[in-house]
Amino acid sequence: MERLPRQKYTKEFREQAVRVVLDQELTIPEAARRLTMSEKTLANWVFRARHGRLAGLSDVRRPVTDLEAEVSRLKRELAEARMERDILKKATAYFAKAQLPGTHS
Repeated sequence: MERLPRQKYTKEFREQAVRVVLDQELTIPEAARRLTMSEKTLANWVFRARHGRLAGLSDVRRPVTDLEAEVSRLKRELAEARMERDILKKATAYFAKAQLPGTHS
């Protein structure tokens, strides 16, 4: 798995990320992918939230540079494009198979 650059998350973002896992019942890996963040970080937040200690996290991380933010955004876009490409490949194969003679259901 690729390492994401260290990022500084706001208190509101942490709370919303935890709510995505707890309220929408997403798995931590799925929620982390959707939020483009580390699974371990999100798992730590969820654990702390379940034990009432999420508010105790400090904001001591350095801010993300513009370049790191751009790289993160581009990686997210690339992942989405790859996912769309894979879906289109599967759809093309499915419809091509349906067009072959003798494959009518």
